[in-house]
Amino acid sequence: MKKLLKTLPLLLVLVMVSSCNSVRVVTDYDKGANFDNYKTFAFFKTGIDKAEISDLDKRRILRAIEAEMLAKGFTKSETPDLLVSIFTKSEDQINVYNNNFGGFGGWGGWGWGWGGLNNNFNSVRTTTKGSLFIDLIDANKKELVWQGKGDGFLGTYKSVDKKEARIKEFVTEIMMHYPPGVAE
Repeated sequence: MKKLLKTLPLLLVLVMVSSCNSVRVVTDYDKGANFDNYKTFAFFKTGIDKAEISDLDKRRILRAIEAEMLAKGFTKSETPDLLVSIFTKSEDQINVYNNNFGGFGGWGGWGWGWGGLNNNFNSVRTTTKGSLFIDLIDANKKELVWQGKGDGFLGTYKSVDKKEARIKEFVTEIMMHYPPGVAE
């Protein structure tokens, strides 16, 4: 039992850390679309230009999407069946932790008891939750046929490689659900 009590805090920390790294995905699609007919793709520049992120991150996202589409057997084309667009949103979340714990034992006027040290420890942590939308648009009809949305926490990365890996993780998790019915 003592061993369990000692390892429980470690397990809780591991669960919290792993949950921060996960990407939650939801998708929506047109039930009337025949996804077997889509074989080629191109990027929808008009939509991509509206995404409010740096050009560097746009290119990282587009490279990751292109790799996923090619891995699914699509071909990049000047006359595509599907147009790919992206949209991003982010919001900062501020968490304030107030940890109050009692003082220490000491000698008082009437004997041994709790001393006068009151430890108030406050910490503030800001995290950024990001959403990446990947839209697949029927190029002939100009209608949205599939949308994947990934939500997760974004880090502040000192390493470009770590940032790129996180972007690839978002895209891979989202595209895992295309075509509809694959990962549902």
